[in-house]
Amino acid sequence: MFSRLYDRIRLLFRKEKEPYLQLNRILGFMPHDLSIYRTALMHKSMHNVMREQGDTKHDSDNERLEFLGDAALGSIVADILYELYPNRQEGFLTTLRSKIVRRDTLNKLAVKIGLDKLVLYDERMSHKAHNSYMNGNAFEAFFGAIYLDRGYDYCMRFMRKVIFKRYLNIEELSRKEVNYKSRLIEWCQHYQLPINFEMVSQKIQADRNTPVFVSRVLIAGIYCGMGEGYSKKESHQAAARQAYRHIKRDDKFANDLKNQPNN
Repeated sequence: MFSRLYDRIRLLFRKEKEPYLQLNRILGFMPHDLSIYRTALMHKSMHNVMREQGDTKHDSDNERLEFLGDAALGSIVADILYELYPNRQEGFLTTLRSKIVRRDTLNKLAVKIGLDKLVLYDERMSHKAHNSYMNGNAFEAFFGAIYLDRGYDYCMRFMRKVIFKRYLNIEELSRKEVNYKSRLIEWCQHYQLPINFEMVSQKIQADRNTPVFVSRVLIAGIYCGMGEGYSKKESHQAAARQAYRHIKRDDKFANDLKNQPNN
């Protein structure tokens, strides 16, 4: 209570009240260091804009915060799901966490909370580029900013009280199937690239005495991802998920694949 009152009193003496109020409406609490959130909302395309405007001092973008936010988000979501589903097995929890932190879900969440309106990017970017994964990446960077600014507890508070409570239908999401293998195959067919799923190994999980399958996926002969599961089908899906996310997040890697001689 005292902390909340202190933040409000301190806001009266801030020169930039509006950005703080905008973030407060999204977060549900006052940010301390506005500069971290500015960086989180700065797309790398803004480098060109700033250079053209003669600004050579501010060259930071949100990619480092995206890396941090990705790790923090995975941990927080795992923590919440572990508590929400005390009787569900590891496979269910892992799959549900993947559905929540995947880029499509984060893109939608960024729009729902109004984060997309705050992202700074070069408006000359193509329509396709603007509508790709920029907002989902910004969501991860934004989460990384919360972690640096207020710590783990506030990250947890934001996810519990804002995202899970207001914007995420967890039961609906848990029933939704995401077929990454089909998506990856469609992507390869579009660019006329050969794709192969190979079994790497089969091991027995000692504590459960159940088999675990490990598979990898090759596109145009290039290793793109690996995954494991309690069936060959699950391991293929896990490998496809890793490969698909790699392609969607790494433009250079995707372009290198597209330019393979098999194309």
